Amino acid sequence: MAGLLKNLEKLKIQILLFGAILLILSSAGCQKSVSAPGPSVDAGDEKLSAEKVLQAEPLYDGREDMAKARVAVATLRQARIADYGNYEAAWRLARAAYYVGDHTDSSTESDDMFREGIEAGKAAVKLQPNKPEGHFWLGANYGGSAAHSTLASLANVQDIRKEMEAVLKIDQGYQAGSAFTVLGRLYLQAPRVLGGDTGKAISYLEKGLSFGANNSLTRVYLAEAYAAANRDSDARKQIEALETMTPDPKFLPEHKDALAKAKKLQERMSAR
Repeated sequence: MAGLLKNLEKLKIQILLFGAILLILSSAGCQKSVSAPGPSVDAGDEKLSAEKVLQAEPLYDGREDMAKARVAVATLRQARIADYGNYEAAWRLARAAYYVGDHTDSSTESDDMFREGIEAGKAAVKLQPNKPEGHFWLGANYGGSAAHSTLASLANVQDIRKEMEAVLKIDQGYQAGSAFTVLGRLYLQAPRVLGGDTGKAISYLEKGLSFGANNSLTRVYLAEAYAAANRDSDARKQIEALETMTPDPKFLPEHKDALAKAKKLQERMSAR
């Protein structure tokens, strides 16, 4: 009996020692796991992304040459891949994609560009929801997609309106009141069942003109709205102002687009 008790006491001591060893080993393991560096997170190559954005800007400035506009898109795409957190790369890609989508003769390329522009615009809005550029170019690409598709719906109208109203809350004068211009064109072109309203179109476009008297597209769309309301004399005044104005050099391609639209409008009014 005494021997049994002695053996049990030895076993107890061994168990306690084994437990102590496990505790020490466990502690050492925890310390090692804490001190060991975890996997690195790729925050993106901010320098390369910024360089690509700078390279793209003169290409976009020369966007009237579609080859340059397409290279601008490709360069800004590279900027986004280099750093998905670069807000400038995101909204500028949305802007360049919109231009190509709106001017290409290929319906497939147009669809692809507007799709990419929408995704880039969404990314820009997510990165900087309180800045106007992302909202504006997201809305513009929604509008471009709707204009080049037979699937325009109430959802398209609501998406465009939502983004442009967001721009107006942030900065009504952004890009010479262009959010007013887009809303005016939206109300002018949308079917009545989807909210189209010539009176609202005129109101928005006139408001836009108060922020940008040299906004060529605002003037030509206002001329179209006046013509739709059978106010041909007012339409012609806007066309005359457009033809005699000195455009902003940064928006010379858009000024030429506006002049082409004005010429077609004059022909339609003359044929009445």
